[in-house]
Amino acid sequence: MTRTLALALCVLAFTACSKPEKPETERRPEPQASSTLPDKETWNDASKREPPATALLERIQKPMDKAKSVEGTVLEQGQQQAADIDAQTSGNASPPPAQ
Repeated sequence: MTRTLALALCVLAFTACSKPEKPETERRPEPQASSTLPDKETWNDASKREPPATALLERIQKPMDKAKSVEGTVLEQGQQQAADIDAQTSGNASPPPAQ
């Protein structure tokens, strides 16, 4: 009887140490975004479409626009300064502007 009991315990121990079952293969997640397209009337008319998210583009573009708007003034002031220097070197200096 002890042999039978020992044999049963060994069989139970060996079955408990068997290979684990393979897990279920991984499945792809279902897409969560809606796949509905806007109607043709909205799609073809740009004024009815939602404007694109351009916050980053606007932040990048602001300094460039500011520089472009100042460019004309800087060039004009440079030409004025060059004209003043030429006038002073030729002896035709005009009085300084009143401030």
